[in-house]
Amino acid sequence: MTSQDTANGAPEPFGARLRRAMDTRGPLCVGIDPHASLLADWGLNDDVAGLARFTRTVVEALGETVAVFKPQAAFFERFGSRGLAVLETAVVEARERGALVLMDAKRGDIGSTMAAYADTFLGKDSPLFSDALTVSPYLGYGSLKPAVELAKENGCGLFVLALTSNPEGQEVQHAVRADGSTVAATMLAHLKAENAGAEPLGSFGAVVGATLGDLSAYDLAVNGPLLAPGIGAQGATPADLPTVFGDAVRNVVPSVSRGVLRHGPDAAGLRDAAARIAADVAAAVG
Repeated sequence: MTSQDTANGAPEPFGARLRRAMDTRGPLCVGIDPHASLLADWGLNDDVAGLARFTRTVVEALGETVAVFKPQAAFFERFGSRGLAVLETAVVEARERGALVLMDAKRGDIGSTMAAYADTFLGKDSPLFSDALTVSPYLGYGSLKPAVELAKENGCGLFVLALTSNPEGQEVQHAVRADGSTVAATMLAHLKAENAGAEPLGSFGAVVGATLGDLSAYDLAVNGPLLAPGIGAQGATPADLPTVFGDAVRNVVPSVSRGVLRHGPDAAGLRDAAARIAADVAAAVG
């Protein structure tokens, strides 16, 4: 399923497609993270055949019910071209089932290199064409311009690292600039400007860890989605979301990987786990 065209022939923006998916399927994002220990837990070998079996099982079990899949590119890239072939197939099959694909690649560079990264994941003719991409802005938000422009052109989205859950992130993200604002607040302000006037939801979101506690000091109302990793294995629960995200909680896309994937390889186990977490999220955010 490719980006749907609007009446004037332009691609429907990612934010609008995401809002519809969240409203109809629920907001849950399921990570596809086939790391070696998880493959072993499923009784699979840490090889391309195991990778393919794992990925196909997840997509077939959940592709028609979850709003978003988030494949972690690194776990496929480690197998070289054969791993990327598995990822290409997964992207196509997930989108055919109606799920949106957020490629978790965290790319960030400058100039023509950033443009090449954008072409890889946001170019319509790319075999890895995805609905959205995670990006790192720490060469300066302006370095993301090629990805921003291509995302707008092709109806895609970006999720910019802003307030991540890893402790090391604080030394950069909480650093205070000359104008008194933190680096993270600056990134959020850029996203708010990017999404100005977008309805029903902007296409440019932030990555904000669900484990971070009260973030009322930050303006999370960026009129865009907030990808919230950290639920499950990292210690956060759906009940934490209102405290962390406040009035912006309706735009949160909670991301769960091991909390769902550890219930495989049984397809029914995967579906039941995803449904339970989605119900807990719905109860928490109202």
